[in-house]
Parts: sequence; structure tokens; C-alpha cells
Amino acid sequence: MVRAYEQLAGEGYLESRGSGGTRVAVRADGRGMASDVAQETAGTGLTVSIDLTPGRPSGAPFRDRDWRAVWRKAVAEPVQVELPDALGTPVLRTAVAGHLAASRGLTVSAEDVIITAGTSDALQLIVAALRGQAGAPLVLMEDPGYPTARRVLSAAGAAVETLPVAGDGLEAAQLAALGHHPDAVLVTPSHQYPLGGRMPVRERLALLAWAEANRVLILEDDYDSEFRHRRMPLPALASLPSAAEVVLVGTFSKSLSPWLRCGYLVVRGASGQRLKAARHDLGTPVPGVMQSALANYIAGGGLARHIARARRQYAHRRELLLDRFGGRTDVQLAGLDGGLHAVIRLEPGVPAERLAEEALAQGVRVVTLASYFAERTPENGLVIGYGAPTDLQLARALDIIAGILDRMAGNPV
Repeated sequence: MVRAYEQLAGEGYLESRGSGGTRVAVRADGRGMASDVAQETAGTGLTVSIDLTPGRPSGAPFRDRDWRAVWRKAVAEPVQVELPDALGTPVLRTAVAGHLAASRGLTVSAEDVIITAGTSDALQLIVAALRGQAGAPLVLMEDPGYPTARRVLSAAGAAVETLPVAGDGLEAAQLAALGHHPDAVLVTPSHQYPLGGRMPVRERLALLAWAEANRVLILEDDYDSEFRHRRMPLPALASLPSAAEVVLVGTFSKSLSPWLRCGYLVVRGASGQRLKAARHDLGTPVPGVMQSALANYIAGGGLARHIARARRQYAHRRELLLDRFGGRTDVQLAGLDGGLHAVIRLEPGVPAERLAEEALAQGVRVVTLASYFAERTPENGLVIGYGAPTDLQLARALDIIAGILDRMAGNPV
């Protein structure tokens, strides 16, 4: 019965309000939400009905009773006359440490946590700390990788270089073959972005050994490790025994929403002291009221309950992708072990750019795999985000994409 209600909520028919019950979802004009598809106008002037851009989670937590209760409590608290602690409020840093212990098995104290305004702020802070040590720092990234991270690092004053990677990310042998050593290496070992693989334990240990020997800072982006659909998550680099310095970059953008603009760093050692000093110089960018609400949401179990619900929703949407494309011989699916997106690799005769254009003409926005490549020859494919759309929207979008594939390949629809 619970699964049935969750499926109806995922399809847009019901709205769950936690202990407040579950109701039929209606719009302000009284019409059912399942019949309504949010629309926006793309830069091309075309109307976007269903947006499959990766990195967009469900907005469900902001409709549940848990979040509304903690937000009301935070707003009702007496207004402080001082700025929040530069490293983050003690109550939120403590809550984040407890969350990481429960979700990632990390032994973290509140003193190890720095609150940030999301990943972009975290990367800017890291560059500021590295600049103070040795001028313009050199940061190595995966290719393909997160384009926003490349832009932010460059804008913050870092020199950015990339290394080509396969689905499981960087290999220690690639780093050992470099003729020079970067100041930092940014990796996504739990779920390589966007290809979706995960770095094997032996490579994690080899990476740490290389970083320790060459005094290179490891930046571990743990962006959606809460959402594993098949295999248990491997231990974070930051939890493995090593004298290498690792900074864990975490965010609530994927587990909750980018709208919060809130995340955290887990820091230790000399690099941790430099990062704390830089944060003290710059001050916290996260409002105290937000930190209070989020701390109570985590401590009260709201975040854990939301993640459990979201994990089931995303797993169901993953099945929709597999049902629609898993049996096709003209595409290859990847990146489905976890997270909020999947990769659809296409045959050479079906250019992804053209498919994306035709999908947009029919109201579906998709992102090409090529947009994540920096220097190496891009692959032909799509990156499908399935976190934000309802089940019905996703099913409709997948039907449209499949129909375009059939026409482009000359197959009967």
C-alpha cells in the first residue's frame, strides 16, 4: 500500500504531507496536477514542457510537514545581532557530522566541518586557500567532468588541466605519468560525473598513495552518494587510512535542492587550517535562519526520511528508463547504478545534437554528452536527468525520444 501511494505521488496524482496525510494534488484553479505540465520558454523561443537537465532533484522535501515545521521554527527564533560563525553555526556543523556518520560511515567531528553555499562556493574557497599558499594553483580535473566546476575554478583564479577518463574516473597510473604535479585533483569517485562509474577501492588507495607521496590535495566531490540503486556505496576517500590530505566536498543540492545554496566541506590537517583561515577572512555566505532550519531538519530525521522516499522514487524512474531503452540494440545505457541521471550512448549515425534539437521542438529538453567534455574527443550521446520530472512526465519524454530515435534510424515507429 505504501509503495502504491509513493508511485501515485511520483506520477503527480497525490501530494504527500508527511504526518499530515496524503491528498489528491490540485492546482490553484482546482484542476488535477497530473494533467498539468509546467512550461517555460527556451532561449530558442520553443516551449519546454519537460526538462530532463541533469542535476535537478525532486522538489518534494519543501512540500512536506517536516521542512515546513523546521522553517517556521527557524523564522520564529530571536534575530541575532551578530553574524553567524564564519565556519557555520555549531548546531548545523554538528548535524552534518552526524549525517555523514550515518550515511557515509565517516568519523567526523563538528570541528572538521565548514558550511558553504554549495559546491561553487566551496571551490572558490579552496582556490582562495591555495592561492594564499603558492599563487595561482593548478587543479586537475576529469574529462569528461562537471563544466560548472571548470568555469568556477578558472574564474576563481586557478589554472585548470584535465585528464581523459573512462567510466570509473581517474587512474593512479595516469597521475604517475604526469611530468608535473598539480596543487589539487578534483575527482568524483562515488559516481563519476557524468559517465556514472565508481572508482574501485584499489584505485582509491593508489590515488591516496600518489597524493601523499607528492603532497597533492585531493578534492573528493561526493555529490549524490546517498542515491545508490544496485550496489552499496564504496567508502569515501576521506574515510580510508592514509596520510594524504583529502577535502570532502558535499552539498544538499542533490539530496534536497540547489535552491538552498547550502553545502559543506570536511577538512583536516594543514589544508583544513588554511581553508578555515580563508573562511574566517571571507565570512559565511549562508544565512543563519537557513542554517538553523537545516540543522533541525537533519537532527529531527527529516532529511533521512526524505532521502529514503526519494531513493525509492528515483529507483522507480530508473526502471522506467530501463524498460524503455534497455531492450534496444541501437543505444547503450550507462550511469544507472546510482544518482539522478543516466547516459544514453548513441550510434554514430544518430547525432546527439540533432536528436536534442528535435526533442526540444517537441517540448523536451535534453543535454548532450558532448557538453561535458573539455579537450578530448566527445562521445555521442545524451545525459538524461530523471530526478525532477514526475513519472508521467518522464515516461512521456522517453516516448518522444524513442520516437525520434526510430525516425532517425529509419525504423518504424
